[in-house]
Amino acid sequence: MKRIERNDYLEKLIAFRDKKLIKVITGIRRCGKSTLMDIFRDWLLKNGVVPGQIFYLNFEDYDNRELRDPIALYRYIKPLILPDKPTYIFFDEIQHVKDFPDIINSLNSLNLKPYVDLYITGSNAYMLSSEIATLLSGRYVEIDMLPLSFKEYVTGSGKQDNLAKAYTDYITQSSFPYTLTLERAGDIADYLNGVYNTIVVKDIMSRKKIQDVMMLESVIRFIADNIGNIMSTKRIADIMTADGRKIDQKTVEKYLTSLCETFFVYEAKRYNVKGRQLLKTLSKYYLVDVGLRRMLLGSRSFDARRLLENVVYLELLHRQKKVYVGKINDLEVDFVAMDENDIVYYQVAATVRDEATLKRELKPLQEIDDQYPKCILTLDEDPEADYNGIKRMNALKWLMGECGV
Repeated sequence: MKRIERNDYLEKLIAFRDKKLIKVITGIRRCGKSTLMDIFRDWLLKNGVVPGQIFYLNFEDYDNRELRDPIALYRYIKPLILPDKPTYIFFDEIQHVKDFPDIINSLNSLNLKPYVDLYITGSNAYMLSSEIATLLSGRYVEIDMLPLSFKEYVTGSGKQDNLAKAYTDYITQSSFPYTLTLERAGDIADYLNGVYNTIVVKDIMSRKKIQDVMMLESVIRFIADNIGNIMSTKRIADIMTADGRKIDQKTVEKYLTSLCETFFVYEAKRYNVKGRQLLKTLSKYYLVDVGLRRMLLGSRSFDARRLLENVVYLELLHRQKKVYVGKINDLEVDFVAMDENDIVYYQVAATVRDEATLKRELKPLQEIDDQYPKCILTLDEDPEADYNGIKRMNALKWLMGECGV
C-alpha cells in the first residue's frame, strides 16, 4: 500500500518539535496514528536527526511484551536518553504498559532530562480526551486525527482526473486509509464492521460498563440516520420510545458522550450569530466516516445533501476550525467556522439550480450583518457565482482547496 502523506498533521508535529510538551496523538481507531509517527520519524531523519536519536516502541508488538512492565521499560529507555542532544521517543499503543502515565510523566519531568521529546498514541479506551489531563501531570498537546480528507483520499487513490467519481467512491466506500487497499465492496464492509465492533465492544461497552448492546446500537443507528438534524437528548429518547425502543434521556446522554469520546460521533453545538455566544440547547451530530453510515443503514442511507453536509463538517475540522451550527433570528446557518483570526459562514446543498432552493439557502446568509465571508457549497458543476457578496462554489473544488475559504 502506498503511504499517504498526512501533511497537515505532520506540520503540527513539526511545529511542536523540541517543545517541552508531551505530544498525544488521538483519534478514532485505524485513522492513521501509527502511520503519522512513521511519517514524522522519516521527516526527522531527513532534517538532521540521526537514527541514534530516535527510539520507537509499539507495545502491541509481542517482541516488546517484556517492556510492558513499567520498571523494565524505564530501565530500558533511561540509558538511551542522550545527554547532549534531543532524544525522540515514540510510544505506540502505550495503554499496554501498566501504569503508563507514571512512565510518561517521569520521562517528561524537567528534573530528569531536558532533551526528551515524547510522542504517544493509545487506544481510545485509555486515551479519551476527557481523561488525558488527569493522566498526564505534565504539559501536553493533543493532536486529534481524522481519517482521510477528500483531498487525501483523491491523492491516495490516484483519482485526480475524475473528482465526481472519486467523491462517489469516498461517500459510498470509506475514508479509513486501509480501505484504499480493498477493491470489493464486501471487503470494505467487513473491515468497517470490524472497526465498528471494536469501538462498540472495547471502547464503549467495556469502558463504560454498558450492558444493553442492542439499545446502544439503536442509538448509534438513530444518530447515523439523523446526521444534520437539530436534536436534543430528550427528543432522541422520546422518538425512540415512541418507536418501541424505550430509553430515557440520561441513557441517551451517556451513550452520546461515549460515542463522542471515542471519536465515532462529533457534536456541533448551536451558535447565536447576532449575540456571538454558544447556545446550551440542541445540537447536530455527524459521523467520523460516512462509509460507516452506509454500513449501518444500507442503501437507504444515500441522501446527497446530508452526506455532503457531513463531509463538509469533517473538512472544516481538518482545517482546524471550531465548527458550530448558526442561529440567525429564526433561521439556521449550516456551519459557522471559526479560528483565532476569522469566521466563515457556510450553507450546504446538493443543488441550487432550482430558484426556490437557491433563495432558501441564501436567506440565512443574507440576514447576517457583518463582513465575514459567506458561501454556499453545492455539487452543481457550474461556474462560481456571487450574490451581493455571498459566493456560490463547487463543493468538490472547495474540498480540494482549489477555491473558496
